[in-house]
Amino acid sequence: MQTRQLSTRDNVRLAYVDTGGSGDPILALHGTFGRGRAWMTLADRLGPAWRVIGLDQRGHGLSDEPGEYGREAFLADAADAIEALGIGPAVVVGHSLGALNAYQLAARRPDLVRAFVAVDVPVEVGDFTNPWLDEFPERFPTLRALQLAIGEKVRGFGSVDHFQESAFEDERGWGFHWRPAAMHATKRGVIGTWWDDWTGSDQPALLVRGGDSPVVPLDHAMEMIERRPGTELVTVDGAGHDLYLTHHQEFGDAVSAFLSRIPTPLDAVAS
Repeated sequence: MQTRQLSTRDNVRLAYVDTGGSGDPILALHGTFGRGRAWMTLADRLGPAWRVIGLDQRGHGLSDEPGEYGREAFLADAADAIEALGIGPAVVVGHSLGALNAYQLAARRPDLVRAFVAVDVPVEVGDFTNPWLDEFPERFPTLRALQLAIGEKVRGFGSVDHFQESAFEDERGWGFHWRPAAMHATKRGVIGTWWDDWTGSDQPALLVRGGDSPVVPLDHAMEMIERRPGTELVTVDGAGHDLYLTHHQEFGDAVSAFLSRIPTPLDAVAS
């Protein structure tokens, strides 16, 4: 699938992939270290009824590295993408970093968000920085060496596939479409308690958590849905943090069922 580019109002170039067609639009936002094209598995599950646009967020994939990775920058990018593509109000699906961006955008720009799916993200976000990033070489000699290095660091937490989406090969070997400094800054930017944003919108919402993920304990997930009316919860048993890749069938089924229940744009106008 061809990668395209758009420019934000601050002249940041963002890459994206787009399934196209006349289906209802979904803006899909990856987690830290991820890439927009990882959402194409979900697009295959949802079919032509949904147009899935997977954005490479700033500092990731083939998008620019502008040096600013705070909350306002990520939210402005998402808003600008929706407006530049003319897809608002859109359903926003996000994983981890992307999920935080999704529910904050829903609260702060409700005109742009029809509903959202938050994948394995809490409201009280602690320090998930990765000091081991600074130990990595700029290039690995083989893809297998890259996979083994990542696998050792994320064992019991995430999936190698999530990182491999951003891998590339050049004449120097295998590397990633991100820089450690940008990832450190992005991770620092999500730390905080975000209850005002989580409870600050009323669009339909789905929270999906991995049953084996340490990121969203069940008691925290229950508090999240209790404090935000209109929010559904799905736990994918046996899944870790990167469940959208490792358990794509269960995840796709949960998202598809949720989308079938949200009002259509015409219903919203009629009400």
